[in-house]
Amino acid sequence: MLYVLPALVLYALFLLVPLGQTVWLSFLDWDGLTAASWAGFDNYRELATDPALRAPFAHALVLLFFYAVLPVALGLLLAAALSRFRVRGMTFFRTVLFLPQVLAMVVVGVAWRSILAPDGLLNDVLRAVGAGGLARSWLGDYTWALPAVGVVGTWVETGLCLVLFLAGAQRIPRELYEAARIDGAGAVREFLTVTLPGLRGEIAVALTLTIVAGLRNFDLIYITTSGGPGNATSVPAFEVYRRAFEVNEVGSAAAMGVALTALIFGLTVVVARLVEGRTS
Repeated sequence: MLYVLPALVLYALFLLVPLGQTVWLSFLDWDGLTAASWAGFDNYRELATDPALRAPFAHALVLLFFYAVLPVALGLLLAAALSRFRVRGMTFFRTVLFLPQVLAMVVVGVAWRSILAPDGLLNDVLRAVGAGGLARSWLGDYTWALPAVGVVGTWVETGLCLVLFLAGAQRIPRELYEAARIDGAGAVREFLTVTLPGLRGEIAVALTLTIVAGLRNFDLIYITTSGGPGNATSVPAFEVYRRAFEVNEVGSAAAMGVALTALIFGLTVVVARLVEGRTS
């Protein structure tokens, strides 16, 4: 215990204590400046009943499809194809796909805001190929703003999933593939019976990382849309910031932060049990 005590003290000081303070603030009605008053569970009750407060969580769940489901699916397909066939320049290919992970999300947001602008690269390409009718203000459209931000998340997270799956595929014994081929397995059956079970641990890691990234998404939303148009792209992390520092509802912001933490924890536990088969 003496060996882990320094790390435990730092962990408690910078994580557990602030978390406890946030939980305490969630039971208060406080504007951040004047004296606080006890609110009890009113902030949580408002979070459950107010559609304006529930909407960011619904948006976050939609973004999980783009941040977690699509990157994992694309990563699996690419890893299966690259493992089955020899591709020249594999190192370069991995580096290019992993590059979004090493870029600051602020840089990613600024770049994609320019690409998705009404006079941006995407609309220029659509007009150049005769599909100008599809051009629009992607980040200013109530229908398309959230999927547009989600596509950016898919672009960022796919490289991470691919690198994880390629590393995991190298651990799968070649004898298993040879045995499957001797039994007459095609590419699809080989993937389902050999590759997919062999990547179970990597899938759990990829889902955990991408789910956390999708739910705590703040900087990309702040840079590209600031939650707009209206509140069409508002997500919990951005709403916590807005309520705490713009509309001075610190108690409500703290309650939303606690709810977001519980949601992230719950989803990661579910992923661990379903994908890795953990029982504890």
